[in-house]
Amino acid sequence: MDRERASAQEKFLVVALLVTLVLWNVPYGWIALYPFKIFATWLHESSHAFFMVILGAGLDRLEIFRDTSGLAYPASGVAPAAQAVISSAGYMGTAFAGAFFLVLGRTERGARWVLAGIGAAMALVAVVGVRNPFGLVAVVAEGIALLALARWGGPRLAGFLVNFLAAQSCINAVLDIRVLFGATKFVDGVPRAVSDADQVAHVVGGPPALWATFWLVWSFALFYAALRFVRAPRRLPARAAATV
Repeated sequence: MDRERASAQEKFLVVALLVTLVLWNVPYGWIALYPFKIFATWLHESSHAFFMVILGAGLDRLEIFRDTSGLAYPASGVAPAAQAVISSAGYMGTAFAGAFFLVLGRTERGARWVLAGIGAAMALVAVVGVRNPFGLVAVVAEGIALLALARWGGPRLAGFLVNFLAAQSCINAVLDIRVLFGATKFVDGVPRAVSDADQVAHVVGGPPALWATFWLVWSFALFYAALRFVRAPRRLPARAAATV
């Protein structure tokens, strides 16, 4: 049974990656991926927000825009070291979450719990932190949809969706990091001069490309580690010795 579940998850993941590859390369395929790109943006900005809260900066608000960009605003300033962690959290947190989804979603029950947990987190963050109208509606809608699928979706759908969300989290982390290598970053259609990599470089040192490269390696390493864990055979518990 464990082997069958592992095999099913591998199939789900392969299909998820193939579907993503096809949709990225066909006309209007981005429309099907749009909700998942919004999800990845929410994950990115929520990672910033999480570390803002635990490192003492507090959270003023989150904003998620129609062009799938987003911003997280702290309530106050923090020390340079804490700022470096907060600025790094968006890309590193998105990749970590993707790998975490893969690991937790190895079973049918685990997949349902992952969907329910993500849906509840999206609804909570939207109500507590998202302040622009589009972001609020989009995040709440996706959260409710995931909660409904966790409750009433079939096991195959739940398993595929968890793997698809995991794949999108890791893929979007990599694709978003590429923007940091010299390209102009746009937020809500407006060019933004300072990126997360620029902020880390400012407070820690080194060129922004160095930090973007580090985040890229982190993303690939986590995805690879999660895949190795998922494919590793599970050890069955030893049977108790027979007695007479």
